[in-house]
Amino acid sequence: MLKSSLALAAAALTAIAPVAAIAQEAEAAPVEQPRRVFVPINYDANEDRDNILLLDLSTGERVAIRLMPEWAPDHVERVKTLAKQGFYDGVIFHRVIDGFMAQTGDPTGTGQGGSELPDLEEEFNPMPHVRGTVSMARAQSEDSANSQFFIVFYPRFNLDKRYTNFGRVISNMPAVDAITRGEPPANPTRILQASIASENKPVPTAPRIEAEPVIGLDELSAPIEN
Repeated sequence: MLKSSLALAAAALTAIAPVAAIAQEAEAAPVEQPRRVFVPINYDANEDRDNILLLDLSTGERVAIRLMPEWAPDHVERVKTLAKQGFYDGVIFHRVIDGFMAQTGDPTGTGQGGSELPDLEEEFNPMPHVRGTVSMARAQSEDSANSQFFIVFYPRFNLDKRYTNFGRVISNMPAVDAITRGEPPANPTRILQASIASENKPVPTAPRIEAEPVIGLDELSAPIEN
C-alpha cells in the first residue's frame, strides 16, 4: 500500500512539473515594448497648424517651425505652452555661432535663465540634426531642458541622441541664416512674437526706430554756450 501511495505521488509531481516550467518561462519572457514611429516632416504650412510654431523676428521676417510631438511629445508641449503664454515674446537670440546654430528662449538673455516650469526629462531620438533642425538646449544634466532651444545652420550629427530634436524649420530658413551672430550679439535679433499657427495671430509691427537728428552746417559753426 505504501509503495502504491509513493508511486501515485511521484506521478502527480511528474504531471505538474511541465506546467511549472512553462510558468517560469512565461515570467522570464521580455515584455514587448510598443515600437516608436518617427513620422516624416509635413512641410505644408496649411496642415496641422496646431503643431506649427511661428517666430516673428525683429528683422520683420516670420519663420515657421514644424513641431513633431511624435518625436518628443513633452518638449513640444512645453514649447507650445510657453508660446501661448507669451513667454518668448521679446526674447533675444543670445548665442549665435556662425556655421553652427542660433540659440534663444532665455528671458534674461544670458543663457542661464529659463521658465518657472520644471525641467524636462530627456526625449532623445534618432532623428538627425540637419540644417533647420530645432532642438532643445540643456545644461550638463540630460534632464535639464526647460525653455531654451536652438536652430541648426548646418548638419551637426554629433548632437544626435544627446539633445532632444523636436522640430524643423519649414518656411523662411534664410531669415534664420540672417540672425545676428555673437555670444551675445552686440545688436541681437529678437523674437517679437512666438505663436502657434492655429491662433492666427497677425505679424506684429516692429518697434519704430527714431532717426538721429540731422546736424546742419549752421549748428556745426554755432558758438558753444557756457
